[in-house]
Amino acid sequence: MIDKLEMFIALAREQHFGRAAESCGVTQPSLSAAIKHLEDQLGVMLVYRGSRFQGLTPEGQRVLDWARQIVGDARTMKEEMRAARQGLSGNLRLAVIPTALALVADLTAKFARTHPKVRFTILSRTSVEILSMLENLQIDAGLTYLDNEPLGRVSTVPIYAERYALILRRDHPLADRSRIGWEDLGNLSLCLLTPDMQNRRIITQHLSEAGIEAEPMIEASSLIVLISHVLKGDWVTILPLKAAEIFLTSGELAAIPLQAPTASHRVGLIAPYREPHTPVLAALLDQAASLSDRFND
Repeated sequence: MIDKLEMFIALAREQHFGRAAESCGVTQPSLSAAIKHLEDQLGVMLVYRGSRFQGLTPEGQRVLDWARQIVGDARTMKEEMRAARQGLSGNLRLAVIPTALALVADLTAKFARTHPKVRFTILSRTSVEILSMLENLQIDAGLTYLDNEPLGRVSTVPIYAERYALILRRDHPLADRSRIGWEDLGNLSLCLLTPDMQNRRIITQHLSEAGIEAEPMIEASSLIVLISHVLKGDWVTILPLKAAEIFLTSGELAAIPLQAPTASHRVGLIAPYREPHTPVLAALLDQAASLSDRFND
């Protein structure tokens, strides 16, 4: 039953029989047979069928909720038994918003020293993708915004508050200013993250409140791309100070805090709302809480 539910979750996620089979490491006929057997066991049709996948039935949507809960609980049980035998071990899968990628090492480095048998897979994803991957059991936890857009039913550990700065070259005419307002950014050549990023939506909102329409000259899904353009031309960008710190060490760039108003948005660790958590995930949540205490002292 667990294997069939895993395949059903994959089909709901991929919305394609072939891709779902590939993600599960089985043939398409095997996956189709497993879904049909699950339907026979439950006595309901789960999937609208035609020449291709046509969506889940209402019963299928309800079974999907149960499948995620049951599979998640089964994985938790297996992880707890493994921890009882071997101590904390295995692979923790994290998805992180781009502006928190520089922070993730603060979370993982000390954890890895304390629990050397635990490996990490770290992915850069948008906040929307992180919630979807968490729901579909593709990741164990995420680093994302906590209070700007709805999160749904998840466990959260706030770690720090993002505060924003204008990032520009040291030889830029504005580089010697100690503060700058959002209303002063209207005539600058901006590089910003793409609109699918929550950071971009936050910045667009603050610019709009200052009477400025965000029309960046460069849009990218990578902070590296934004910073490389700032270094090579007359462009500037807006970043959280913590995300910018790693780029400021060379001395070629300056960060001017944005004020009027001073905007801040909480970032933290999110995990499935499940009790108990796996021992590894529970330890990571504790580590995030310790990191929060350090950042907020």
